[in-house]
Amino acid sequence: MKRIIVIGCPGSGKSTFSRELHRLTGLPLTHLDNLNWNPDGTTVDKEVFRRRLFEVLRENEWIIDGNYGSTMEPRVLACDTVFFLDYPTDVCLQGVRDRKGKPRSDMPWKEADGETDAAFTDFIRSFASESRPGILELLKNHPEKTVFTFTNRCEADAYLKQYGEPSAAGGLTSSDACDTIQTDFRKEDPR
Repeated sequence: MKRIIVIGCPGSGKSTFSRELHRLTGLPLTHLDNLNWNPDGTTVDKEVFRRRLFEVLRENEWIIDGNYGSTMEPRVLACDTVFFLDYPTDVCLQGVRDRKGKPRSDMPWKEADGETDAAFTDFIRSFASESRPGILELLKNHPEKTVFTFTNRCEADAYLKQYGEPSAAGGLTSSDACDTIQTDFRKEDPR
């Protein structure tokens, strides 16, 4: 496990999971949002984004956090391991609400606390029907990849906990509900 991508709907906690995985493995971490966005909230040119991404992909070891469907296939081809945070829509919408107004290392600007982007919210609401099927098909077409799919935060937290106690700053769940989650994770066959 040296070339990892962490994918899932916005608000699923990809960046939080990736930061903790980085802390536990020591692998370099790249957030796609930092490659795509300027500090003023505008995006870079698509060719600039692709150039930045392919510079990372040429490295021997990495964790890449983010979806960006237009570059999903090259990332899947280059990685050895995929973590897919496949959470319900309401969990992702709450994740976006919870992060508003907080500084984030994965985003070069701070989202305003009351700021709502209707197009972004619509994207999240349609992710399960529009984006998810393409992701599942892509993963199905690459059975040589190790794929871990988590359907709730407790599963993801339990996976990370098997490497050691999560950092207090990691924001990981420690509810009793997590105690009942299966912790023997294996490669998933995405078919």
